[in-house]
Amino acid sequence: MREFPPPPRAAEFSELIKKKVQEVREAGGTRETVTVDWNEQQAHVEVIDLPVNSLYFNPGTHRIRAQRSHDPDREQVLEKDPWSAESQDYLRFLLQASPSDPNLRDPAFDALKESLQQFGQNDPGLVTHQGILVNGNTRASALRELGIQSMRVGVLPESFTWADINAVELSLQLRKDHRRDYSYINRLIAMEEQAALGHTPEQIAKAFRIQVRTYHQERWILSTIRELIARSASGGGTTLRLVDWEGAQERLKELQRLYVKMETLDRDQAEVLKELRLAAILLNFSKTDVRHIDENFLKEGLVEMLPSVSGSSGASSAQAADVAIPGLGLTVPAASSAVSEARALNDQILRATAVVNDKRPALGDAEKAENQAVLDNAKKAFDEAIEAAGRSARLRKRKQLAPARLAEACASIDQCVADLVQARTSRSLDEEAFDEAVLKLRASLRKLAQQAGRGLPNPGDGVTWLLEATAEAAQ
Repeated sequence: MREFPPPPRAAEFSELIKKKVQEVREAGGTRETVTVDWNEQQAHVEVIDLPVNSLYFNPGTHRIRAQRSHDPDREQVLEKDPWSAESQDYLRFLLQASPSDPNLRDPAFDALKESLQQFGQNDPGLVTHQGILVNGNTRASALRELGIQSMRVGVLPESFTWADINAVELSLQLRKDHRRDYSYINRLIAMEEQAALGHTPEQIAKAFRIQVRTYHQERWILSTIRELIARSASGGGTTLRLVDWEGAQERLKELQRLYVKMETLDRDQAEVLKELRLAAILLNFSKTDVRHIDENFLKEGLVEMLPSVSGSSGASSAQAADVAIPGLGLTVPAASSAVSEARALNDQILRATAVVNDKRPALGDAEKAENQAVLDNAKKAFDEAIEAAGRSARLRKRKQLAPARLAEACASIDQCVADLVQARTSRSLDEEAFDEAVLKLRASLRKLAQQAGRGLPNPGDGVTWLLEATAEAAQ
């Protein structure tokens, strides 16, 4: 966890805060306090008014952690000097931006601004003794836009470290009455940081109010995203960003569940599907479309419809050589050619997406157009393969529909047996209505037998019994 240096005039600001806290305590009467959860205890801290324009946005806030990668150049300035005017302006911009697309203004921010203008500040924020906002960064940004001069804030103890600050911010966010959720990727980052602090999966799951298996799922997803970002790097320095995955939450969760299920049966097949689904997610296919990339997608040879990767044809002709582990004298099987080809295809899409998403003017239009063409061709090929998979899925569903209907009918008849026994025991059976229902069953079975017997020169045991039973009933 990063320890940020004190901001400019930190000592001067600390003295101002001490004086204001002392004035509040000496004024008498009812004092406003705010409760914070810290170290599994509750602390009540004094609330004072501070000039909102003098407060610093928190460079370590989890609310916009993933969005910081939106502009790599400004992020680099932020990393170098988080208290500079340029860095603070970048934080203000991100606090007002949409989590999934920072180029757009967040409607939730405008709603907050309108609420503050109409009703004022209901809840106090939180600051350190150096004037760094721990809670209320977004509110401070809205108050500045409204031209309001001061902000009510609770003051954390002077002894608080950055680890304490992050813990307090996280505890406030995870309260059930929080006003605005962290975005999905920022939530994953917060879990990762808690694990880095030595907290167990059980402790983190409890803090985030999720099950332990969900915590492991989220860690798998973030690890996969970080791997993909590394793989997207090209010679020009372009890479994907964490924010590029903000809208893929449900598709990534479904991928993880499918991967875990398939990994125990066939690791290579699981890896191929993982790469293909990730590629489809990058190409912005919907959740229902991505679901068509499953075991049947491979069995039916639909992978052949996807674009080939230059240089991969030679690799597919022979199994890759085993990989030696240096220093141990051991070898492990290399990834199969199918896995290698799927990874190579996904790498092309990763790098092309990184270039197309990069808004820096240094990238020429020709380079962007070339990579956009790669994405367009991949999109078209995936679209055709997914459409074919959808047709195949509908055909399989039609084939299985009649047996499924009959299975439901059997379950209903089994339930009818139990209901019949109970009705007879209580002498509440409507025998006339039951007899009419049995006659309807006979008519339905005859219709079923007529259709089941058509075009079957060698019917199975079940159809043979049905034909014989309905024939006897007709006599």
